[in-house]
Amino acid sequence: MTGTDPAAAAVPGDGAGDPGGAPPRVSVVIPNYNYAGTLELCLASLRRQTLQPFEIIVSDDASTDDSVAVAERFGCRVLRAGTNRGVSTARNAGAAAARGDILFFLDSDQALSPDSLENAVRLLRADPALGCVHGIIDAVPLVDHGPVEWYRTLHAHHWRLKGVGPTPTAFFAAAAVPRRVFEEIGPFHPALRDSEDVEYSERLSARYGILLTDQVVAAHDEEHRLGPMLREQFRRAQYLLPFAAAHRRRPGALRANSMLGVAAATFTVATVPAAVLAAPLGVLPVLGIMAFACADPSLLRFVRRRRGLGFLPLFIGLHLLVNLQIALGAGTGWLRSRFDPGFGRVVGGPSRGTDLSAGSDAGPGVGRPDAVEGRTG
Repeated sequence: MTGTDPAAAAVPGDGAGDPGGAPPRVSVVIPNYNYAGTLELCLASLRRQTLQPFEIIVSDDASTDDSVAVAERFGCRVLRAGTNRGVSTARNAGAAAARGDILFFLDSDQALSPDSLENAVRLLRADPALGCVHGIIDAVPLVDHGPVEWYRTLHAHHWRLKGVGPTPTAFFAAAAVPRRVFEEIGPFHPALRDSEDVEYSERLSARYGILLTDQVVAAHDEEHRLGPMLREQFRRAQYLLPFAAAHRRRPGALRANSMLGVAAATFTVATVPAAVLAAPLGVLPVLGIMAFACADPSLLRFVRRRRGLGFLPLFIGLHLLVNLQIALGAGTGWLRSRFDPGFGRVVGGPSRGTDLSAGSDAGPGVGRPDAVEGRTG
């Protein structure tokens, strides 16, 4: 899908601080790897936008399913990688090929609300100091696969909604960046298949403002299987201390889970054996659960409102398991960093002269995050 739409002409400016300029040209860049099913829903949501994109680029990371056929059926520009290089390289390739004034990065397992593109452009245009506007996750899953997915979606919606406003953190699953800003800051670090948002946020927030807004909303197809969901949490948490902890300590940085909740979940599980061996110690896990519930009471109130009191025990149980995985993953990552000083370290970022379309399995000054197996899109 290329060319401007009459709806685009209704929004003046280029989204980069020039209210009197030409209408904005929004290039939507969609990294994708084997998400044919949700890609169709993603692209259908773009057809319903009040501000139609100038172009839609699907940067396919060597998919083996029908993703390319889906993208071609929707008339998108399709970039096909010969080998799977990860989300960072796929986004960079799409950005390099884009011709628009604004880059809107959208993951292939998400579908935008109809006014999301228009709102993102308007917010960028209103504040030239902004380098990125990104959105929240809808409280309703893109595809309903059951209780685990509802847990993930409700949690993701809640913590992002609490963080709405200026922040040093950007998530690029649904994010608009003026092209001039992206060219100035440089591409995503091609070695990172995970935590690439954190690394890019550090570079971007040093020069520009970042805004998380509830006026850009994306329904997300979350992981719905318990085992893979917990393994994903464990894998990502390994980079929490050696890689992402410094960013989390910055004022206004977005945090999905509180340290109190992680500590309470760990205490609860750790005291169960003692309670089994000595009945009087049975109070310890109970105290742990109470502390865990108090770690984020607004989350539990929100879940009760959205899904009812009957869903709450399951939600608490799943949330406790996730927080336990975060504790185990962070501990594992800390131990790995003791034996491997390069683990979880990224020194610097790609320079402005880096070829945006280039892919790499390693980069200058990059430690071990490149070994993380992640999904594209």
